[in-house]
Amino acid sequence: MSKDKKKESNQKKELSEWQKRNQEYLKKKAEEEVALAEEKEKEKQARKEASSKLLEESKKSSSESDEEVSSTSKEPSEKEEKSQKDDLKVKEEKEKKKKEKPEKPAKPKIAPVHIWRAVSILVPSVLVLLLSIYLLTPLSTIKHIEVKGNVQTQADDIKQASGIQDSDYTLALLLDKERYAERIKYNHWIESAKINYQFPTNFTIEVKEFEIVGYYVTGEDHYPILSSGTIDSSPVNLLNLPETYLTVTFNDEQQVKELITGLSTISEDIKSQIQKIELAPSKATADLLKITMQDTDEIVVPLSELSKKLPYYSKIKPQLAEPSFIDMEAGIYSTSLADKRLEEAEEKAKQEAKEAEKKKQEEKKAEEKKQE
Repeated sequence: MSKDKKKESNQKKELSEWQKRNQEYLKKKAEEEVALAEEKEKEKQARKEASSKLLEESKKSSSESDEEVSSTSKEPSEKEEKSQKDDLKVKEEKEKKKKEKPEKPAKPKIAPVHIWRAVSILVPSVLVLLLSIYLLTPLSTIKHIEVKGNVQTQADDIKQASGIQDSDYTLALLLDKERYAERIKYNHWIESAKINYQFPTNFTIEVKEFEIVGYYVTGEDHYPILSSGTIDSSPVNLLNLPETYLTVTFNDEQQVKELITGLSTISEDIKSQIQKIELAPSKATADLLKITMQDTDEIVVPLSELSKKLPYYSKIKPQLAEPSFIDMEAGIYSTSLADKRLEEAEEKAKQEAKEAEKKKQEEKKAEEKKQE
C-alpha cells in the first residue's frame, strides 16, 4: 500500500498546471451533472405527486357522479379519466419543451452617447437636404413687398433703389435685410429705411423722407430743397405748392447745404416768418445774405454767422414799430425800411451821377483826340 501511495504522489507532482486545471474543470462538470440529475429527479417526483393528486380528485369526483347516475355511466367515467390523463401528458410535454428551449439572449442596449452622436449627424443632414430641395423650387423666390411712409417718392422707385430682384432668394433677402435697406438711402429723398419680415413671404419697407425746407426759384420753376441740403432736380407743379413757403434764389450746392445747416439751429418761430433768402454780397462780406420776412422786414446777415446772429431777431422785433431794416453784417443795428429805401435811392442817384460824369469825361477826351 505504501508503494501505491508513493506512485500516486509522484504522478501528482508530474502533472502540469494545465492538467490540474483540466481535472478541476472535469470535477466541476461532473458535480454540475449530478446536481442537474438530482433536480430532474425532484421534478419528476413532483410531477408524479401532482398527477397522483389529480387522479385521486378525479376518482373522487367520478365516485360521486356514480352514486347519482345509473350503472350505465361507468363507461363515460373511464373515458373522462383517460382524457384527464391525456391532458396531463400534454401539459407535461409542454413544460418539458419549455424547459428544453434555450432562453433567448437579451438584446444589448444602445448607449445614449451613440444615440446623441447619430442625432447630431442625422438632424443637420436632413435640414440641409430640405433646404436644398426648397432652393431648387420656385417657392424659394416668392416675395410680397409693400412700401410704407413714402409721400414724395414712388414705391417702384424705392424698390428699384433697394436692388431687390424678382429672382433673388427670399431667404437671402431675409438674412441680408440691413444691406438692402442701406441701398434705399441712395435715393436723395430717403432719410432712413427699414425692412420688416412677416411669415411666410411678406416684406414691408418702411421709409422716412427728408422734409422740404424751401424751394429754389428760377423764373416760374420751383425746385424742392430738402432738409439734407439737396435740391431736387424735378420742379414742383405750382398747384401743389403750400400757401406759405421759403424761397431761395441761389443754387450753389455748398452754400445751400450751409444755409440749411444754419437754419436747422434756428427756432421754428423765426423760420416760419422767413419769405425769401437771396445772396447780397458786399465789398466786405462775400457770403452776405438778404432775408425778407413775411411782414416785409429785411435782414442782412453773413451766411457763416447765420446760426449765431439771426436768433437775435426775436429780441429786436418787439422793439420795431414799423417795417425795418436790420443790419447784422458787422454789428447789429436797425433802421426804418423807408429810411433805408431813401438812403439806397440817394446812393443810387450819386452812383448814377458819378457814372454820367465819368461818361462825359470819356466823351470829352475822345473829342480832343479827334481834334488832334
